[in-house]
Amino acid sequence: MSDPLPGMPSRLAQVLGVQVLAVGGYVPERVATNAELQATLDCDADWILQRTGIRERRIAPPGMATSHMAAAAGRLCLERAGVPASEVDLLVVGTFTPDMPVPAAACLVQERLGIRAPAFDVHAACSGFMYALVTGMQFVKTGASCKALVIGADCNSRIVNPRDKRSYPLFGDGAGAVLLGPGAPDQGLVSYTLGTAGSGAELLCIPAGGSLLPMTPELLAQERHFLVMEGRAVFKWAVRVVEQTTHLVLDHAGLRVSDLKLILLHQANVRILEAAITSLGFDPAKVLINLDRLGNTSAGSIPLALEQALAEGRVQRGDLMLLSGFGAGLTWGTGILRW
Repeated sequence: MSDPLPGMPSRLAQVLGVQVLAVGGYVPERVATNAELQATLDCDADWILQRTGIRERRIAPPGMATSHMAAAAGRLCLERAGVPASEVDLLVVGTFTPDMPVPAAACLVQERLGIRAPAFDVHAACSGFMYALVTGMQFVKTGASCKALVIGADCNSRIVNPRDKRSYPLFGDGAGAVLLGPGAPDQGLVSYTLGTAGSGAELLCIPAGGSLLPMTPELLAQERHFLVMEGRAVFKWAVRVVEQTTHLVLDHAGLRVSDLKLILLHQANVRILEAAITSLGFDPAKVLINLDRLGNTSAGSIPLALEQALAEGRVQRGDLMLLSGFGAGLTWGTGILRW
């Protein structure tokens, strides 16, 4: 393919012999509608819907953090699988909004669920679940894990400026979890690619609070601890990355768009989803969209969409589905999963 994206990997891979045993999700009860944001942010409710496709989002209440939502999603996932926490031998949490800088959110989730196994975070922003999923699958594939709990979770409402009328309406809070175990030889990721373009790091970042700019009263006053985003540039990049990586994984697997039963793209903006439908020739009926109710839940986006698809009976064993996440880094992860 000509004009590859910066950082586009030349090698694709697969992880077979791994299956998803169960899926669980959690979103906070509090619903923030566009009408509410119009009253508090002085932004137009119809503008939000037209530009993003979002009608409402879930917001975590005070005292609820990423680890609480992740644990709730993980607990439901284990209940659905009929697997006790004692049998989980690996916990991977994809998040860029941990409860605190140290320790990892996974450590807190492990304690809440009563898991006694290695636990760590994967930080790839909105691509976090895809990175965590590939990591967990590799552990299962090699026999280093028999039951791996993989969670994508983010509490975005805490890192986006509540006074930013262009960014704050885009995001919501939530978590989704999958339990992985050994599967049939043809189950798992039949093709996937992960990638990073660090040249775009400043397009979507939180400038202060790290080792480069430790937090100070001055930086707090300047609100440098909130997420900043070059929306137009990120939008154009996201459309390109979905299109190009989808072609890559389909070609690598020897598949066509028509072979896909379900398409789960990161729920960032409805215009990105619509652009993908047009450019790739997706059947709109196969593209699950839930951002109208949940907004952009970052690492929680894809597993929450998968949970909905299962609840609606849209997935059967043997079906092929496309999963694609993209976000800050800039990072991306696209794969074809055989259920």
